Amino acid sequence: MKRFALITGASGGMGRKAAHRLAEDGWNLYLHYNRNKEACIELMKELEPYLIEAIPISADLESPEGVDRLVESLFQLDAIVYASGTSHYGLFMDTTPKEMDDLIQIHIKSPMKLIQMCLPKLMRNEQSSIVVISSIWGQTGAACEVLYSTVKGAQISFVKALSKEVAMNGMRVNAIAPGAIDTNMMKGFTDEDIEQLKEEIPAGRLGKPEEVADAVSFLLSPRSSYITGQVLSINGGWYT
Repeated sequence: MKRFALITGASGGMGRKAAHRLAEDGWNLYLHYNRNKEACIELMKELEPYLIEAIPISADLESPEGVDRLVESLFQLDAIVYASGTSHYGLFMDTTPKEMDDLIQIHIKSPMKLIQMCLPKLMRNEQSSIVVISSIWGQTGAACEVLYSTVKGAQISFVKALSKEVAMNGMRVNAIAPGAIDTNMMKGFTDEDIEQLKEEIPAGRLGKPEEVADAVSFLLSPRSSYITGQVLSINGGWYT
């Protein structure tokens, strides 16, 4: 029987690698993107050898209407991987109301609305799974990333609460909290900054998006059938 998973932010660094890993596992995929249509088209070409169905969906999850547009394009659905989002760096006292609204929308309101609207589809299955890509800063917080830490912390609370509510329906809800992963989010840092960062991480290096993708694969598989409401930290020992 065919299985379909939605990956939001599939054109981004972690979403892209998750798409490859899930395609390797035999999942058919809804590939959500917003502005980066070219990257999504390229990703679909990369997935052709897996002989799966790959369905692109364009929607702006920084707006409430974007969720409606996304859900309208979904039919069968067995899993959701919420990997959309942007970061924000700067002093909290300098954070604008628009910056707050934008991050709250894409990291809190949109995933909550999306999952709420998709629950009836997911509950048609004997087993279904949701994975939210949160952050190490949602676990411990970071200076100059107060807003980002706040919304990522909210994601973790949402996962823990929802997992208890839907467990009897055969649904599992988990989060992944990556540390410093080598994606475009790191492009704003200088080489010197990154070297200093590596010195703080016990593993001595940045994480790879493939390592996050492997965790997504695990949490969507029967191998994790008794795991729900958990936060899987992928951070090289940076925060334990």
